[in-house]
Amino acid sequence: MMIEIKPIARKLFLPALLAIIAGCAGPVREVPDIVWPLPPDPPRIKYVGMLKSSSDIDEGSSISEAIFGSGRDFSLQKPYGIAVDAQDRIYVSEIGAIIVFDRKNRKVRAIGGTGMGKLEQPVGIAVSERFGRIFTTDIRQDKVFVFDSTYRFLHTIGQTGDLENPTGMAIDEGRQRIYVVDSKKNYVIAYGFDGKKLFTFGKHGVADGEFHTPSHLAVDRNTGEIYVSDTQNFRVQAFSPEGKFLRKFGEAGDCLGCFARPKGIAVDSIGNIYVVDAAFSNVQIFNREGQLLMFFGSHGIRAGEFFLPAGVAIDQNDQIYVTEQFTARIQMFKYVGEKK
Repeated sequence: MMIEIKPIARKLFLPALLAIIAGCAGPVREVPDIVWPLPPDPPRIKYVGMLKSSSDIDEGSSISEAIFGSGRDFSLQKPYGIAVDAQDRIYVSEIGAIIVFDRKNRKVRAIGGTGMGKLEQPVGIAVSERFGRIFTTDIRQDKVFVFDSTYRFLHTIGQTGDLENPTGMAIDEGRQRIYVVDSKKNYVIAYGFDGKKLFTFGKHGVADGEFHTPSHLAVDRNTGEIYVSDTQNFRVQAFSPEGKFLRKFGEAGDCLGCFARPKGIAVDSIGNIYVVDAAFSNVQIFNREGQLLMFFGSHGIRAGEFFLPAGVAIDQNDQIYVTEQFTARIQMFKYVGEKK
């Protein structure tokens, strides 16, 4: 599947003025017709809905009593990291647990609320369906927690001193590797799926291959290239699967292709890179060469607007999911342009 997105002028990205709260599954709600860019240009990105609570999956759905203390309906509080799988499940990091919105089976589950696998502040999430593993970083415990596909805790990854503030993470299923960003150590550390430390790359600085408070990363499933949000250097850096610097794009400023606070990052099926900017309140889309193709979203709390966006994920159908901390929701978008 090929997706072509052409550069579009800034004037086409005026915020949508519709203010209707939309749902995804479960109760039927009206979804506002919001697209980017605005007419007369053909639409390429379309708003399709949001998730805020278990009632968005099913009105009768409730969260486990053992984890949240009651059988009440669950609402997101401060979602951050996000991952999706081919079974229509959305995994979101929350305070004290990973929340799973299972849209196919209309259920909401929680991972890591009790026992040896109890999470304190999970951040990054990655899911390997091939190997039946769910990975999450915990910045309070300085470890990577590993669960199986039934949400059972298996083990942790990370020896003492390896991680001091592990945030974003991504996996390479072909190479059976886990890549973890450490925003305090200013490096990326690679582990095997067995938990063995393989190598690190990066250090504090501003030169190519160096970082200043990196926060998120993504892996291109086609090439294995690694993209890192180098947050305080206001750029994205690309590396080979072995951690060799390849290229970079972005700079500080208020211009097309500039960044103010780049955070979540994801790669679609043909290698376009989606970067969340928490300060600009938008998602910018670049090609592999770092050319800005378009962006969508603006500051606000209405549908299609963002207030402290953080994480982004893209599923196998190139549907886009963005978490917001202030509004405690997940917004969903779909590519609707021509596919080649």
